[in-house]
Amino acid sequence: MVEAANIATVDLERMAEAGLRALDCVRVLSKTNDNLVGEVIRGHGEFFEWDHYPKGDVYDHETHSQYYYHAHPAELRGGEHGHFHTFLRPKGMPKGVKPVNLPDYEKPKDQSDDLSHLVAFSMDRAGLPTRIFTTNRWVTGEAWHTADDVIKMLDHFVMDLAYPSWPVNVWITAMMQLFRPQIEGLIRQRDIVVAEWETKHPGVNAYEDRDLEITSILDISVEGRIAQIEKALASRAA
Repeated sequence: MVEAANIATVDLERMAEAGLRALDCVRVLSKTNDNLVGEVIRGHGEFFEWDHYPKGDVYDHETHSQYYYHAHPAELRGGEHGHFHTFLRPKGMPKGVKPVNLPDYEKPKDQSDDLSHLVAFSMDRAGLPTRIFTTNRWVTGEAWHTADDVIKMLDHFVMDLAYPSWPVNVWITAMMQLFRPQIEGLIRQRDIVVAEWETKHPGVNAYEDRDLEITSILDISVEGRIAQIEKALASRAA
């Protein structure tokens, strides 16, 4: 992972601003005893494991960014309440990126279904982020893109909508910016893990192997990350 001290000042300043936006979203919601998770599951009746929240996902038709929230059964959660999965659809991707032509790849009838998973955000029962992670292809049914191409997509993920919650959309966009170096590292680690899995399990389709679900994971702290960035910026101003 790239340390704050090795990041350009302009990028650190951008990350610091994103971190403050993320914290502000949590602050505003807390004033009415609300939280990020509650915003996306409110109004959908009983909360069911595996279901997507909100129903039909959240999709920005201008940026072609997408996300949803869901939870696994309690025995599979690892202490989390649930997590946000983030995606980018082809019309929002930078020019030149395309899915990896794997042996079992079938081009979908609708080109927009060649979407790419970016990263997931684990949330605790207080509705706060605890981890970021990447997944194997079968988990989200994505079209597999190389790490380099997925990283190119990160700047294109912007949720510029009021639905289902303006604070959540601002927050998830800001989180992508605040933890950009860490997310890049996880995406690169994802490709390494899958390649090693293929080597260790000859004859098995690693991308569809249910024994390989989480391909990289990292504990995070928004406050801790902001403190690291502010310390690095202060040292440069001294």
